[in-house]
Amino acid sequence: MDQKMIDRINELARKAKTEGLTEDEKQEQADLREAYRAAFRRNLAGILDHTTIVDEKGNVVRHVGDAAKPKS
Repeated sequence: MDQKMIDRINELARKAKTEGLTEDEKQEQADLREAYRAAFRRNLAGILDHTTIVDEKGNVVRHVGDAAKPKS
């Protein structure tokens, strides 16, 4: 997600509040928001994959990313 896409999301949000959106703009806004959410989820998953919880003795209690992965 680049800054141009975020700026466009914000531009459409401002326009929706002031004058309303056309059907095409509503669809564009929905598509951009979904792309933003998908990028956010990918970023969060990457962070969690590299996060561990360590107890006071220094033992690794859990790898946070492992909890989010489905068990097979």
